[in-house]
Amino acid sequence: MMKKLSIPVVLVLFTATVLLVISCAVNPVTGKKQIMLMSEQQEIALGVSYDPQVLATFGVYNDNNLQSFVQAKGNEMGKISHRPNLAYHVKVVDSPVVNAFAVPGGYIYLTRGILAQLNSEAELIGVLAHEMGHITARHTVATQSKQQLAPIALIGGMIASDKFAQYAQYAMQGLELLFLSFSRDDERQADALGVEYSSKLGYDAHKMAEFFKVLKKMSLAESEGGIPTFLSTHPDPGDRYNDVNRQAAEWQTRLNLGAYKVNQDQYLQMINGIIYGDDPRQGYVENNVFYHPELKFKFGYPMGWKLENSPLQVTMSPSDGKALILFMLSDQKTLEAAVDTTMARYGLTPTGSRRTTVNGLQAIMTQAKQVYQNQSTGATSTNLVLSYFISHGSLIYVFHGVSTEADFNTYATTMNTAMSTFSNLTEASKINVQPKRIKVVKVARAGTVADAFNYFRVPQAQHAEFALLNDLELNDKVEVGKLLKIVSQ
Repeated sequence: MMKKLSIPVVLVLFTATVLLVISCAVNPVTGKKQIMLMSEQQEIALGVSYDPQVLATFGVYNDNNLQSFVQAKGNEMGKISHRPNLAYHVKVVDSPVVNAFAVPGGYIYLTRGILAQLNSEAELIGVLAHEMGHITARHTVATQSKQQLAPIALIGGMIASDKFAQYAQYAMQGLELLFLSFSRDDERQADALGVEYSSKLGYDAHKMAEFFKVLKKMSLAESEGGIPTFLSTHPDPGDRYNDVNRQAAEWQTRLNLGAYKVNQDQYLQMINGIIYGDDPRQGYVENNVFYHPELKFKFGYPMGWKLENSPLQVTMSPSDGKALILFMLSDQKTLEAAVDTTMARYGLTPTGSRRTTVNGLQAIMTQAKQVYQNQSTGATSTNLVLSYFISHGSLIYVFHGVSTEADFNTYATTMNTAMSTFSNLTEASKINVQPKRIKVVKVARAGTVADAFNYFRVPQAQHAEFALLNDLELNDKVEVGKLLKIVSQ
């Protein structure tokens, strides 16, 4: 996505603090004592540390109404949760992947991708309640304590590794390591708490089960080279759907609140216009060329290489993982300062430097070495780094082509050629590209879902996708006035 590059951020490896004092604490949900490596104050501090990294990595989705709504629901739910004194922070992040996740300290993130897939407030509340359940039961703390979240690669700044294949994998996965893997018991408990919190807020928790069923139908696997999906980060026991439905019925009987809210039409109207899929305004690929319409630049990348776009940087790597091209924004104002800062920041030893031009743009090309020590073995290895620092407008852009000393010559020409393609973007058709958005329409004629899609001129090839987007089958009957989601550009 690489958006908002006017605010440069360079992230380094974040290592969670291993707490020195082990204490017994009472679990807020179970009321039982359990060993915790982290106090509540330390848990909150950890969440405060993670939040800017998450937001820098994904970006905040630009919709104040949506942001206000999910935060308000988080506040409301927090008050009836098992940790009512904890401040909850609920945010919509700018990712097309269908996911939601929580980190310690009360931080919950919903992707715009999952909001586009949901079909009612009740479903949204169910997902939010499930994630809050992980926090209130301190699953995030317990799991993190076990994993110690040891060095989490946030793909923002590190350009050296003695294991390029491994590093390239991390680079392609982004914050995958931040998505905590919970046990089936944890997931069951979060489901149960999700049902409880949803029901206490007066929402129909049966819809939570229905959404899990939709996800199962989608057979969501991890998106290739991207962020894990909801199902891949939330193990799915076979009886999950039935358990949630049973628990929903029990809570509705226990609370006896009368009619439980679904609020389908209200929700659909709220997400009308939400971006669907990738947002080309944040950078997009077409025929092995990366275009950025907002910042008005383009560059090519090697055939057969994999490109991953994030708000922080663009990462390119061959399938063998033996080389890497990183493209990012410098936080300096001049080419010379950008070079000096980079060499110092990454411990690079310059071996060559010259002024040049790249398609009419002022630039500096550098070559450098970086000695890397394997912390487990103590052995050292050397990486070679070919860099281009390019002035474009008022900003300095940087390419780093990296490989081991042994492999560098194999990739040097390919990396140099790719970096030399950076140029101004002037084509109006590329600059004016717009994202696809959810469009909520009203059925004008009674018939099937397929009939409605034909009426709204939905291409046949998209019928199945849009039916699933609405949690409907193509042969389902729809009445006049029924709201449906389609996608428009």
